[in-house]
Amino acid sequence: MGHRYRRSFSIFLFVSMILASTLASAAGSIKKGSAIYKRECAECHTMKDGTNKKGPSIFRLIGRKAGTIANYDYSSAIKDSGIVWSTEKLDLYIKNPNKVVPGGKMKYEGLSSAKSREDLIAYLLFFSE
Repeated sequence: MGHRYRRSFSIFLFVSMILASTLASAAGSIKKGSAIYKRECAECHTMKDGTNKKGPSIFRLIGRKAGTIANYDYSSAIKDSGIVWSTEKLDLYIKNPNKVVPGGKMKYEGLSSAKSREDLIAYLLFFSE
């Protein structure tokens, strides 16, 4: 019984290490996300709480209901969207904002690279905790 237990435990550890490695590599890079944010988002958005530019602050974005910052003039499309920003919803939005919120006023074509979106979302998550 002891040998069987050790073998099962060894298999469990091996599978756990593979899963942990896969999850770690699946998580985006905050450092790369920062560069993507600067290139793709910083002209219109800020990571400063309570400060807006052409677009609203995206500080603590994850978990926030879309269109709810009091001192920003949102389109009715985003205010009425019912979206609560999750990583999944944000990924779809960053990929194609006009498809997710038709009639929104964000003038951005989208970010087609899934890896770049993953990195950007890792950066946004860092500022949402």
